[in-house]
Amino acid sequence: MGKLFGTDGIRGIANEYPMTSEMAVNIGRAVAYIFKGNKIVVGKDTRVSGYMLEYAVVSGICSMGVNVYLAGILPTPGVAFATSSTDASAGIMISASHNPYFDNGIKIFAGNGYKLSDEKEQEIEHLLLNKDIVSISRSVREHGKVYKMDDAKKNYASFLKHTLSKTCSFKGIKIVMDCSNGATYKVAPELFENLGADVESLFVCPDGKNINENCGSQHPDALIEKVVERGADIGLAFDGDGDRLIAVDEKGNVITGDRILAICAKAMKQNGLLGNNLVVSTIMSNMGLGLALKNMGIGHVIAKVGDRYVLEKMRSTEAVLGGEDSGHMIFLDHHTTGDGILTALKLIEAMKSQKEPLSELCKIMTVFPQVLLNVKIKSKPDIQTVSGICNAIKSVEASLGEKGRALVRYSGTQPFCRIMVEGPTFDETDRYCRQIADIVQEELGIDD
Repeated sequence: MGKLFGTDGIRGIANEYPMTSEMAVNIGRAVAYIFKGNKIVVGKDTRVSGYMLEYAVVSGICSMGVNVYLAGILPTPGVAFATSSTDASAGIMISASHNPYFDNGIKIFAGNGYKLSDEKEQEIEHLLLNKDIVSISRSVREHGKVYKMDDAKKNYASFLKHTLSKTCSFKGIKIVMDCSNGATYKVAPELFENLGADVESLFVCPDGKNINENCGSQHPDALIEKVVERGADIGLAFDGDGDRLIAVDEKGNVITGDRILAICAKAMKQNGLLGNNLVVSTIMSNMGLGLALKNMGIGHVIAKVGDRYVLEKMRSTEAVLGGEDSGHMIFLDHHTTGDGILTALKLIEAMKSQKEPLSELCKIMTVFPQVLLNVKIKSKPDIQTVSGICNAIKSVEASLGEKGRALVRYSGTQPFCRIMVEGPTFDETDRYCRQIADIVQEELGIDD
């Protein structure tokens, strides 16, 4: 059975191990047991399997004598906020983020709203994989109750609104928003409209199966078309659980996390808000981000892939801004976790304070040509032990020298090997990336 937790919680195909009702019951039990208290917050995105897993998790929690507070459909950072702003001992979000609808997952927050450490995840895994939690639960004689948090969305929206400066108004800003038929479909459009923006919302009709389907942060084509058609100032694309953002400028260009980081870092530094004059990003960040930060006189710290590893580095270095090129952004002076809506607010606030369109702000960073390919694989051995892949990487790195780099890693949530190459030209970068991908396919790939 092996390890349960990936880079962001437990994830898999709904109704298949480990995303079964039986496992969800035991996850609920384990969380209730480890995080001593009498209240756990549970939220979900719009997947049809969310109901099944929600009821199972709730049953497990209640069987341990702990009460459950249901937040309903709410972005992952909204669940983190609902957890940290109340006396809850933990929070659970049922979501597979940007994955297709047939996947689902469980993300866990401690009572302070932070994601779990590796050690705490291992503690939960031990209880689950060794069936210890089943034995423990048999001795419990108390039963928990279930309550609805009818004000969860309202309180989360109010929190987001108060992250902006009192003088900041979005009046006159024309926004096209892609909510990916996911967890942001209600709270995001209402918030930006209440702030005075002219908002056109796309993909706000979830049916349980259309979450992330040709929409959202992974598929911004429809958003790009609508931004250009409407002459909007900005396009915003959230993923299924609302913890990441990809933006589109007024000319229809996609703006990923690295450039959003650079723009927000500049604005925060100018306003004296960039804690410790540092930005944290991951090994997947474009080389151009490091150069942009250096040119602005801002320190740059590199973390492992995964927003919780970014957060760990931020806390240890006392940075308040960090994120991933995939769109997970953490504004630690406001929130404990990545938040796509909060990122959108801060990006537009930077546009307003700089009095420049997004396309101009983006010029602060030159993006090195980057190609990312995913190869579906049958196993995940240590890459250093696969000589064919190691030799391919060394060959490409020798050819690129100081003009680029190659990075090969496994997805923490899906059966993929991700190959990323940066180089001086797109053609050269694409060629090198495909060279490595072909070797990965030979060594580890699934035959068609």
